[in-house]
Amino acid sequence: MNFIRTIRYYFLKFTRLQGDPQSLARGTSIGIFFGITPIIPFHTVANILVTFLTRTSTVASLLASMLVCNPLTYTPQYYLSIMIGNAVTPYNLTWGHMKLVLDTLHHTSGIMAALTPLADLGSEAITVLLAGGTILALPFTIVSYFLSLHLFNTIHEKRHKRHVLR
Repeated sequence: MNFIRTIRYYFLKFTRLQGDPQSLARGTSIGIFFGITPIIPFHTVANILVTFLTRTSTVASLLASMLVCNPLTYTPQYYLSIMIGNAVTPYNLTWGHMKLVLDTLHHTSGIMAALTPLADLGSEAITVLLAGGTILALPFTIVSYFLSLHLFNTIHEKRHKRHVLR
């Protein structure tokens, strides 16, 4: 599949979303946050739950999460989460151990099969990953909110002008 074509496809999906620009932007930023955090088997559940509680766009959240967490991006995200988490916590997680877990997650299907390797990591590794992933995700979350708010406001204004001219 052509990479540029895929990017254009998802961009068109975003631009065609209907709703309040602020709700869409908040949903997008929630999706970016959970997409970057290292909680792969729980992304969808977390996105749906938080967007429901905050009354934001679930579809925008799921699209954004899918864009930032895919087989091309989750290995660097986990690596950076480990590096940041090792720096801010008293624990030390090695990349070799984490790579085994990622390979297992990549080849499993279903949430129950994914929970076993995650449970084997232990509380120290989970602390390192969550701390590092949260710190890694925060700047992207903030930037994505403002960029997507600008995008959705622009789209909303264009739709409004087109509707008034009719």
